[in-house]
Amino acid sequence: MIQKLHKITVFSIEKEKKDEYTVIVESYKKMIGRYANIKGICLFNKKIALSQKKDATEAKKSYSEVLENNLGTYNIFLHERGKMLDSMEFSNIFNKFYDINFFIAGAFGFEEKFLNNADNVISLSKMTLSHKIAKVVLYEQIYRALSIVNSHPYHK
Repeated sequence: MIQKLHKITVFSIEKEKKDEYTVIVESYKKMIGRYANIKGICLFNKKIALSQKKDATEAKKSYSEVLENNLGTYNIFLHERGKMLDSMEFSNIFNKFYDINFFIAGAFGFEEKFLNNADNVISLSKMTLSHKIAKVVLYEQIYRALSIVNSHPYHK
């Protein structure tokens, strides 16, 4: 049976910059490409830059304004107070949904009221992770989840 191809988009509030982390993310994106159409979109504009210099409230508001235009069928927000899932639980999401958007907020996190737009809020760790590390972990876990769903031995 041919599995339906997933459509996955990772939105992050950050300046797009090529570095060693980008190389790792790109390698995972290539592997994920066997099972899904995946793309990463960095969102950053002048309003975000200015608001981050003011205060956390203004910064969070500017993130919400940019992110709300990208809400989709099934929206997963990465948040420090989100649910901790193991890899099997995470893979179950990919058994149920095929059009999935992941959201990584800016340095100040999400507005509390914006969190209400999430279909699922998860945490990658109890520790605070930099955006770059969080993205690497997220892409690796997406690949692991899709490997589980597609009975690929990567998970073992």
